Amino acid sequence: MTSISNVIRQQVISEAGHRCEYCRTSSRLVGMPLVLDHIIPKSLGGNSDRENIAASCYRCNEFKGARTQGIDSKTGELIPFFNPRRQKWTEHFVWANGGTHIIGLTAIGRVTVIALRLNNEYIVEARRLWTARDWHPP
Repeated sequence: MTSISNVIRQQVISEAGHRCEYCRTSSRLVGMPLVLDHIIPKSLGGNSDRENIAASCYRCNEFKGARTQGIDSKTGELIPFFNPRRQKWTEHFVWANGGTHIIGLTAIGRVTVIALRLNNEYIVEARRLWTARDWHPP
């Protein structure tokens, strides 16, 4: 089993601005450290190279699991999830409802929002509190 070096771990988290690269939640707001997500899971042949590692909150990492794609509700096609190493967040997602909801702009965005439950009731309620204090969105 290959572990991820502390250098890569710190580099990934620092470059992400201490925010989950999927839902953009700050580890400083939730008081929990970010975990490292294998974009292509090791169980599917992914490695621990820098290009396959993303900073993730526990919630997004758990909801993503070992999956890499989902069915787009609009087209019915199998679509890969958002890849923070190869794609820009702002090309696939936008903040809505005053910063409490993430909307998928593309098929990639839509399947990622659904699969990772980026608008689950708990995070939406937390975002309401954060936006009221101008702590969110990023």
